[in-house]
Amino acid sequence: MAMASARAEPDNFPARAAEAVGVAEALLADATLKVRQRVIIEGGNSSRVLDREQRATHGLSWLATYVEALRQLASYAERMQSAGRFGETEEIIVRIGMGEYLAQILGGIPMSQGEIVRLSDLGLTSSAVAVRVTPQIEALIANGNTAARRARLVELMRENQDLTYGGSGLDETLESIRDEMRKFAVSEVIPHAQQWHRTNSYIPMDIITQMSELGVFGLTIPEEYGGMGLGKESMCVVSEELSRGYIGVGSLGTRSEIAAELILGSGTEDQKRQWLPKIASGEILPTAVFTEPNVGSDLGSLKTRATRDGEVYRVQGNKTWITHPVRADLMTLLVRTNPKEPGYRGLSMLLAEKPRGTDADPFPAKGMTGTEIEVLGYRGMKEYEIAFDGFEVKAQNVLGGVEGAGFKQLMQTFESARIQTAARAVGVAQAALDQALNYAQQRQQFGGPIVDFPRVADKIAMMAVEILIARQLTYFAAREKDSGRRCDLEAGMAKLLAARVAWAAADNAVQIHGGNGFALEFPVSRILCDARILNIFEGAAEIQAQVIARRLLDGSN
Repeated sequence: MAMASARAEPDNFPARAAEAVGVAEALLADATLKVRQRVIIEGGNSSRVLDREQRATHGLSWLATYVEALRQLASYAERMQSAGRFGETEEIIVRIGMGEYLAQILGGIPMSQGEIVRLSDLGLTSSAVAVRVTPQIEALIANGNTAARRARLVELMRENQDLTYGGSGLDETLESIRDEMRKFAVSEVIPHAQQWHRTNSYIPMDIITQMSELGVFGLTIPEEYGGMGLGKESMCVVSEELSRGYIGVGSLGTRSEIAAELILGSGTEDQKRQWLPKIASGEILPTAVFTEPNVGSDLGSLKTRATRDGEVYRVQGNKTWITHPVRADLMTLLVRTNPKEPGYRGLSMLLAEKPRGTDADPFPAKGMTGTEIEVLGYRGMKEYEIAFDGFEVKAQNVLGGVEGAGFKQLMQTFESARIQTAARAVGVAQAALDQALNYAQQRQQFGGPIVDFPRVADKIAMMAVEILIARQLTYFAAREKDSGRRCDLEAGMAKLLAARVAWAAADNAVQIHGGNGFALEFPVSRILCDARILNIFEGAAEIQAQVIARRLLDGSN
């Protein structure tokens, strides 16, 4: 059998994987040098030139993301082999992933459906590329993503359908957390998710109560403040499995994560002791109130004002795309406290208390009104545009007790937020894969299940491969964060790739369902809507690529 001979190849695969990573790193170094020559003016980057050269700079970001993905795929293979867990499924996935991502680096990386970046766009000639590509690398590509391997992978997946295909490479503690969250999602979330979505209903409070009891909201809050004191890698596992059930449930923890990160990193000791235990227990539900109409990623242009009036601030202005604000008790509210300070310097973060509302009376607070924004997906919490007209916030609730530090305080949370979003994307992609495989085995056409058709099976195989790659990149970013190292680059890469993987998986799952994928009664239609937002929030793909490019070109990795 073809796959048997493939598994019997007399090569040291980990060594070949390491060689492949080395070639990819060399190509990245070459490309970075070429792109840097385009955008460096008198010793520094020009924003105008960076914008003009976005195809090259953003392409460089995608190339760097692929290189890091290959690096983490090789690291995963080495860890699994050392642990005696590098079985047939794992090996096939790694070989397909290595071969495919190397082939895309050399042939063209999809930045989106209609944008393919090639090494020539980054200034590399075919001869310069050829120097780096050895016969061994060509063989790795040729023997990697083959029809036989894809077919065998799907065969193995059909034999055990409840797997996280390829495993995760996590320790026993994190795997036990995964199992617990998976059981909760299967029993309490998945049976109801489609109804919540179709009726645009809130996720029931009893679900939130159960999440509190499972420790979801206090996962990374230190034990001294009532949390579990776990790392960001545990947050990834929880976010992934809950989002695999329903992205709304997986995203409830995001609000608490952002608020806790802000307070833990920048709050006074009194603020930490006042708010963190209540966030950890689920007694307090926070929401993030940052974005404004006509102001997306350009936070320096925020106009919402907070004017000091004795012992309170009075807030005037409008905010938009605020998730779950009606049932929230605490808003982390970014405002301009000093209108004379331009850009970021005049911004402050307020811990703004508010009463919980209902659908009938969403904002029972003086000086605060809101209008719901109807959305395609990402439901269960509801989105609002909020108007503030004299809304009062206690003066003692300025984060850290100081004005003017709001943007810096918020920036410190971006790494965690993007890692968490990448984990949610992996969960949504896994949900798409679950639906696709189940349907492809059940749907009978021309005398057999459609999974027997190679182009259906190929889609399923590549979903599994890319999900594992995105998962490993996400976990790596989380480990970097847990180690106390700067990881905005790694977090951005994880979010960039995982969001694309989620959308591709959802789109392919709909295609496998055919016309039924377009029917509202099928969960895959919801998953498609949910997947689409992942390329937009927490930094749109284009903004993410811009941030990564600046880091690469500044040489501050």
